[in-house]
Amino acid sequence: MDVSRVNVARAFDGVARRYDLMTGMNPGYRRHLRMSAERIGAPPGGRLLDLCCGTGLSTSALREVYPAAELVGLDASAGMLAQARAKTELNATFHRGDATDPGGAGVPGTFDGILMAYGIRNVPDRDRCLANVLELLRPGGRICFHEYSVRDDSVRRWIFNAICAGFIEPAGLVTSGDASIYRYLRESVNDFDGVRAFEERLERAGFTDVHTLPMDGWQRGIVHSFLASRPA
Repeated sequence: MDVSRVNVARAFDGVARRYDLMTGMNPGYRRHLRMSAERIGAPPGGRLLDLCCGTGLSTSALREVYPAAELVGLDASAGMLAQARAKTELNATFHRGDATDPGGAGVPGTFDGILMAYGIRNVPDRDRCLANVLELLRPGGRICFHEYSVRDDSVRRWIFNAICAGFIEPAGLVTSGDASIYRYLRESVNDFDGVRAFEERLERAGFTDVHTLPMDGWQRGIVHSFLASRPA
């Protein structure tokens, strides 16, 4: 399959049943999601949105950190959402739709915090997405974009591409019979903003208190918590 931004959701449908198996091979994947969830600093009983929730692993991170929160998830892939909804322990409400316009996809109300993991680089219009997401945050609410960014570091970029080509894409072929979505995801990471460029994009969109925190382990300098707030 030739994967592009217009059919990425359909491509994810094809790997949804094996996606958790793939992420389970990534050391630190779930722990890093929890780190980003914690960094949101939402109130314990707040209302939280998981954008591009996929199979619900990021929703699980939010549930572990905020056990009393009201959780809402949104994803464009019906197959990924089916896996998320099967995780009944998440106690979350899920919607299918485009993260570029969550409100237009039926996500109701405003939120104390938002987590968008591995999603912003794949939306068709990043700036429109940021403008709409800002409106979903309550004044003073915080969002975390848990995301790859390797454009500014040639060494980390090389490490990331070597791991994708040598392990992730072959494993995707074995587990799902098609590695095209994983090749696309690698390309989308290489094309994404550098750290400062994305921070500047967030500031132009109207977010405040924009800053970036690192992960640990092999993904230090590769995956980041991009944090920002809606002005109070």
